[in-house]
Amino acid sequence: MKLRITGGRVIDPENHRDEVVDLWIDGDRIVGVGRKPGGFAATREIDASGQLVCPGFVELGARLREPGAEHKATIASELRAAASSGFTTVCCTPDTDPVIDTPAVVELVSQHARNVRGARVRCIGALTRDLDGEILAEMQALKEIGCVGVSNAGRAIRDTSVLRNALAYAATLDLLVLLDAEDPWLGARGVMHEGAASTRAGLPGVPAAAELIGLARDLAVVEQTGVRAHFRTLSARQSTAQIRQARRLGLTVSCDVGIAHLYLSDNDVANFDSAHHVRPPFRSERDRNGLRKALARGSINALSAHHEPHDADAKAAPFATSAAGISGLDTYVPLLLGLVENGDLDLTGAIRAAAVEPARIVGLESAALGVGAIADICVIDPQREWQVDETSLVSQGKNTPFIGRTMRGQVSTTLVGGRVVFERRR
Repeated sequence: MKLRITGGRVIDPENHRDEVVDLWIDGDRIVGVGRKPGGFAATREIDASGQLVCPGFVELGARLREPGAEHKATIASELRAAASSGFTTVCCTPDTDPVIDTPAVVELVSQHARNVRGARVRCIGALTRDLDGEILAEMQALKEIGCVGVSNAGRAIRDTSVLRNALAYAATLDLLVLLDAEDPWLGARGVMHEGAASTRAGLPGVPAAAELIGLARDLAVVEQTGVRAHFRTLSARQSTAQIRQARRLGLTVSCDVGIAHLYLSDNDVANFDSAHHVRPPFRSERDRNGLRKALARGSINALSAHHEPHDADAKAAPFATSAAGISGLDTYVPLLLGLVENGDLDLTGAIRAAAVEPARIVGLESAALGVGAIADICVIDPQREWQVDETSLVSQGKNTPFIGRTMRGQVSTTLVGGRVVFERRR
């Protein structure tokens, strides 16, 4: 199909473009920016007047729940939700059932995703077999079938010698390792950030030291093995100083932060609302503000939706025994635009953190809107207001702490490889 996107404000950090200009698309590629290619006859035009046109977002670690937990969500439901929020690629974490530790499970996920009109999926393979933290997964086979990296998906590898061997093996394959930094003993019983708010609530806390100690251990092993490492969903402001120091030492490390962690703190965990139960926990306001500053200066590379859909029963339990995680895809765009409105990021920086940097981290084709680039594009209506409720959320998971809020900004159209996979009625 030949498409023309007209009248939109194109934000393309890779090509230093921020202007109202038309795009021409032929098949899966952009063939013209600002100037119509000779002989081009569009079969369809998309009017983006008054809207933003940018590269499609890339999610670095979503839990799609399938296979094994389809009562929470499915590959189809979450890839459709991703497309409705401007995501064109979603990296699936390996903690499915069965675990993504063999090529057969990768093929199963990919097969289910092929039939979905939504975002494309890329698998993250398991770092250890069955995520048990004891025996290394067959990473070479996982890389050969297309996994963009390996991870233990938040499950602790308590034996540091196993961690070292796993990272050393990944380094020989030049395979990205995605790590969740947390000391398993300090954080074992906690359910929210350890501080005054947890004391008032009478809930066991997870100290920021749990992340700092876990991060220090992991960075020491990264330095020894020389592996490429990405740290997922940092939550403590001091963690970013460790990342900066690691980069000064020459380590190839990157990191992201969950976008909700830039809005909520432990003081928002009120009335024991399990929608606020997330791992890592929402930390202090000082941490939240420090993370925003770290993102602005580039110490934090990327913004994650930190998407973890749950069924209603999983969140109906008391706070301490409820399942941790929030459904983060649907609210991503208004939260991203909110950071721009608040002055924490400019629009180019926001798109860089949502699309360009995540694509670079996992080795995807550059998220850009230049001639010859793959046509992964989202069109955003920045002024569209909507109410966050169960009917407006596309994800099967309705577990978000933003239920009831009025938000501004929503995706109107998403293209994956030049194919329109989502359109919202205007």
